Amino acid sequence: MEKHVSVVVPIRNESRYIEDFLHSLEQQTYPKEKMEWILVDGMSEDRTVHILHAYDEKHPGLLRVLENPDRTVPYAMNTGIRAAKGRYIIRLDAHSRYAPDYIEKCVLHLERSGADNVGGVAETVSRTKTGRTIAKVLSSRFGVGDSEFRTAGRGGYVDTVPFGAFPRELFDRIGYYDERLTRNQDNELNFRIRKNGGKILLSPDIRFQYFGRDTVHSLLKMARQNGYWNVITMQLMPGSMGIRHFIPLLFVVSLLVLPVLGFVHPLFHWLLLAEGVAYMALNALFSARAAESAGEFFFLLALFPLFHINYGAGSLRGVWRVYITRDALSA
Repeated sequence: MEKHVSVVVPIRNESRYIEDFLHSLEQQTYPKEKMEWILVDGMSEDRTVHILHAYDEKHPGLLRVLENPDRTVPYAMNTGIRAAKGRYIIRLDAHSRYAPDYIEKCVLHLERSGADNVGGVAETVSRTKTGRTIAKVLSSRFGVGDSEFRTAGRGGYVDTVPFGAFPRELFDRIGYYDERLTRNQDNELNFRIRKNGGKILLSPDIRFQYFGRDTVHSLLKMARQNGYWNVITMQLMPGSMGIRHFIPLLFVVSLLVLPVLGFVHPLFHWLLLAEGVAYMALNALFSARAAESAGEFFFLLALFPLFHINYGAGSLRGVWRVYITRDALSA
């Protein structure tokens, strides 16, 4: 039978999450005989592939495992798309659990809206206490700005959605994922969709849970990498990143520049003071709203600035690479 939906999943070292992920795929209301699951493995070094092969023995013919020797997400997606037989491509992430009607709703909205990309709302979750607090940072408008899919915003036509569901022919029309990008490949693809007259639909009734970072170290590393790749992506594809992606950069620059300029004119020291007071007030307000205990309040009070400063520092590194060393593609 010809497949209607090709689910494409980049994976690498996902043994902690892959069984939950497969279980959520099993629970999908969309008919299994109309789907194929293509998991593209980036040379995993844990038990991920063993788990997949064991699953395939119990449910033969439902999933395919392909290799991605380049290990990055855009290579994985392009490998999966080229192998896909479905009319629709639905990209999923193995760090997530999906509502039972996730795929059904993606197909429904693709067919009803005529959009070129459809996505839903992410609920960031964790299995640890620290991770659950980190999830609050990544789900807060103070933490991540106006990222509608992270903050459960209103649906409608937007600039980007997580992962995405696409008509297969879209990739023949505008091209595949940009393999130069270790991160932000979704933003860049969505920019090309909009640039070519397409529409991207965020639907609040499409829902999934995403397992976020579990440690402060991994959160701050992610922040630095995201900040860095925002600059690289903007340099490679001008217009693909929004202003909100560079607010942490402006914040860090102000912390570095305003104290120096204050020796030229005291007005800059007053500006620095005003910025600091406003930031601390907002930090206290959003931390208090999200916290469930006094201890968590003080934890959030530290996490927000740590996240923002590391994010901005990553962007500053990107600016150095792009505009000083002219080495934009170095990781």
